Amino acid sequence: MAAYFRTFLNSAVGPKTTHFWGPVANWGIVAAVLWMVEVLIFLNGASAMCVCSAFLMRFAWMVRPRNYLLLACHASNETLQLYQLSRWAKGQG
Repeated sequence: MAAYFRTFLNSAVGPKTTHFWGPVANWGIVAAVLWMVEVLIFLNGASAMCVCSAFLMRFAWMVRPRNYLLLACHASNETLQLYQLSRWAKGQG
């Protein structure tokens, strides 16, 4: 277990790099959307975040080494933003 942790710690996507801390910080956006999911719908914000997350998911997939943490973060954000936009389309917000 210690060898696995040491390998992760010193890897190209470990906690010593921006490949790790960037996605960790981006989870704050997902948490904020989850907090507001039943309260408000900001159409312009949800639309912009939807487009931005789609581009950043592609970036996370194409960058070497692949950044799965960033991909998961923006896939979650994309899902939540699409849910918000569907609520707006149904007139629930």
